[in-house]
Amino acid sequence: VNCRYNATNRKRMLDSRIDSTRVIGQAIAQSDTPPEVWLQMSTATIYDHRLDAGNDEEHGWIDAGKSKYPESWKLSVEIAKAWEREQEVTKTPHTRKVALRTSMVMSPIDGSIFSVLSNLVKLRLGGSIAGGKQFVSWIHEEDFIKAILFLIDDESLNGVFNIASPNPLPQREFMSLLRGAWGVSIGLPATKWMAAIGAVVMQTETELILKSRRVIPGRLLKAGFRFQYPEWQSAAQELVQRS
Repeated sequence: VNCRYNATNRKRMLDSRIDSTRVIGQAIAQSDTPPEVWLQMSTATIYDHRLDAGNDEEHGWIDAGKSKYPESWKLSVEIAKAWEREQEVTKTPHTRKVALRTSMVMSPIDGSIFSVLSNLVKLRLGGSIAGGKQFVSWIHEEDFIKAILFLIDDESLNGVFNIASPNPLPQREFMSLLRGAWGVSIGLPATKWMAAIGAVVMQTETELILKSRRVIPGRLLKAGFRFQYPEWQSAAQELVQRS
């Protein structure tokens, strides 16, 4: 999804998810020894742009018609819905199915989103974008792994799960805490039009930084999952120490 949303890339984004899910589903359905559980990646971007409250699995907005955002942002939602639907329609009576609505996984490895944001901070460009009110949903890599193991081990859990920290926060606060972790005091802000120019230069889309992804892991918390890094400040500090 880190690309320009032209016709070619739109088709590649959709086909890559649908085709791979279909093939895995067919393999499970035809297997003489099917796996006990099928963990299928999905995305927290399935939820609508929202500032007022968090989106959990039960009450989250999906095509609720309550949010106003660019028409191009609907593409990601439609892809996410089709992606989950492909797993849902596959008949796997002996295999439990789980769809992982995953937020940005924060890891210090090169090329990760954490690495990209950290490089902006070091260049003194890690300020607020378009006011910074849009929420950022994230999860520390260790909590991501723990959540996966938790979902594998508990045979009573199936369906969709939000894989995100219980504490999303506005982008300006998110970047401020990241700057603090790196010991950088200055982060130049960017307006919406500056972000648009930057997106063209970097061959990406502004949706990735302007859409408010306020996602809450309601079902994980209800099931008793405990986060090791529920707060961004401690998570950012740990990731910086390992970078």
